[in-house]
Amino acid sequence: MLPAVSIQSVRCVYRDDEHHAFTDLCRFGGWLYLAFRSCPAGHGISAKARIRILRSRDGRDWSEVALFGVPDRDTRDPHLLVFRDRLFVYTGTWLCPEGWTAFDINDHLGYAAWTANGTDWVGPRPLEGTYGHYIWRAAAHGDRAYLCGRRKHAFNLARRGEGGYDTEAAMLESEDGLVWRYRGLFNDTWGDETAFVFSPDGTVTAVGRRLENRSAVVLRAAPPYDSWERRELDRHVGGPMLVEWQGRLLVGGRKALAAPVTALYWLVDGQLHEIAELPSGGDNSYPGFVSMGPDVGLLSYYSSHESRNGRPSTAIYLADLRLDSAGVGK
Repeated sequence: MLPAVSIQSVRCVYRDDEHHAFTDLCRFGGWLYLAFRSCPAGHGISAKARIRILRSRDGRDWSEVALFGVPDRDTRDPHLLVFRDRLFVYTGTWLCPEGWTAFDINDHLGYAAWTANGTDWVGPRPLEGTYGHYIWRAAAHGDRAYLCGRRKHAFNLARRGEGGYDTEAAMLESEDGLVWRYRGLFNDTWGDETAFVFSPDGTVTAVGRRLENRSAVVLRAAPPYDSWERRELDRHVGGPMLVEWQGRLLVGGRKALAAPVTALYWLVDGQLHEIAELPSGGDNSYPGFVSMGPDVGLLSYYSSHESRNGRPSTAIYLADLRLDSAGVGK
């Protein structure tokens, strides 16, 4: 039997008239950090988008410590990484100056802001080696950091949309978190958002979304990450999260239904076992997670299932999770 997970409480931590989405959570220097995108123009590509970072001692009371955008670029999908005694926040950006309509992955560029003390931030600055890549979740193992980089085959100039068959996903590697190089290719078609978790021996497990509501994929590779095992899952997972919690792999993401919701799963032997659905709906998902104790966790996500002033509101939520002794069937 797999351990069950119960949702103890859910609370909205950020809501106003803007669109707030794409969360991540981490712990750094005794504080919890919550990152997400805020944009007055909604979900779509906009140079008005900003990355917002809050912090808290206990996960209840939050204060803003950073807010940044990039001129003429849409900042979105912020992801946090503690690496070399610094906290990094990474964002993939679309080129979108005023009046621009030729949106193309080949114009993507990764940016980062970082801090050594949680209060004084540097950046955002462009990341060397990421031009033409849409960067996503970051992870670290030993003295290296790793990013998912979505890109077109051979940086093809042919316009075929933002993703699909002609899009691949590469693992990018860095020694300092700022200068990146190609490490290997792990999806040569339908490459998209992918989350990595490293074992102590360096073996990496990954869960990757694929566009067009195709089945998500589980990937596995040992150093030097030039040969990958792949296994298709039986469902789509939008905005996937993959973390280790109490010796097991916890997956979160959007479940593709007529009314999509954010769901949690255990990943066991290449298969997903659903354990919970979060209060969610409409535009939702992109969770982050921090363990708060042996059997307690904190999950961030966004959703538009509630209204503000009589209108749909896309807001940031936190859920308190608890591992239960009662199991769920494997």
